[in-house]
Amino acid sequence: MPPPTGRKAAPPPPQRLLLLMTTNYFEFYALPETFQPDEAALKQKYYALSREYHPDFHATASPGRQQEILQLATLNTNAYRTLAHPEQRMAYILGLHGLLAEGKQELPTDFLMEVMDLNEQLMELEFEPDPTIVAQVQEEVNTLSATLDAGIAPVLGGYAGLPADVRPQALQQVRTYYLKRRYLLRIRESLAKFAARS
Repeated sequence: MPPPTGRKAAPPPPQRLLLLMTTNYFEFYALPETFQPDEAALKQKYYALSREYHPDFHATASPGRQQEILQLATLNTNAYRTLAHPEQRMAYILGLHGLLAEGKQELPTDFLMEVMDLNEQLMELEFEPDPTIVAQVQEEVNTLSATLDAGIAPVLGGYAGLPADVRPQALQQVRTYYLKRRYLLRIRESLAKFAARS
């Protein structure tokens, strides 16, 4: 529908604003989607955009443009904080592909069976704190974590070079790893409480 006579149609939003709407941090930084980004390149993009979107450089711009700059500066900060942190970066990539949605966060049965003994020991610690058992469970968790890390390392390292049709399988492996790590983190947090009590 054409605009009413005498009024100009609103100009299309600038390219950066379109990126702001989609909020894909990798696209925003013009970097490939990867679990192991080039940290120097990431930092360089962040600092360059921090200068570009600094409010002092846009003090004479229109209120609308100043608001846009503020949003872009916020997006830049959020993008860097997320992509610079390995755990947050992993969650972000999985979220981009809808793999951390409600109902998709169940753990594999074989893993739950594997850690059943750890859970039983934790329950015993609730009633009888024992520094020896705490240390023993910590050691088991450390070993399990190291095994998980070693197993996923090739997947994380090779993800960026995978063909598009192979990536979903790799993402499923990363998702399983991520959920297992979070589970082990909860066990670590419980152990820290027991260690403080004993």
